[in-house]
Amino acid sequence: MYENVLIATDGSDKSEPCVNHGLEVGEAFDSHIHAQYVVETEATYILSVGLGDDQLSEYREYGEETVSAVADRAAARGLDATGVVSTGAIAEEIVEYAEANDIDLIVMGRQGRGAIEKYLGSTAEKVARMADTPVTIVGRGSK
Repeated sequence: MYENVLIATDGSDKSEPCVNHGLEVGEAFDSHIHAQYVVETEATYILSVGLGDDQLSEYREYGEETVSAVADRAAARGLDATGVVSTGAIAEEIVEYAEANDIDLIVMGRQGRGAIEKYLGSTAEKVARMADTPVTIVGRGSK
């Protein structure tokens, strides 16, 4: 049913329930896990936090560590895993990756670490509206 599960994560503590849930689904269906971290490059976000090339490079490195950790956790459960770091508008990158990689389920957290989401709308909400793929949105209190 779920051959390919995409876990979209920002590596924050708030995303931990999402990662756990995605891995549990993956284990139940013997899925290939895809872990994705997106380095946000939307102009509004960059202007609000003032990102330069050095900061973008740091976020990319952090993203590599984040998806590698998820892939390692998947491997510990006997699952194949792929980690990817994308650059761009978060919701669009997640949906594009899902479409390009035959993803059967997108798993993501309800709230990331971006305070600007309060003004622009939640990334999870955008993905759920845009994606043809089913989306599971995991709350912070999920176990």
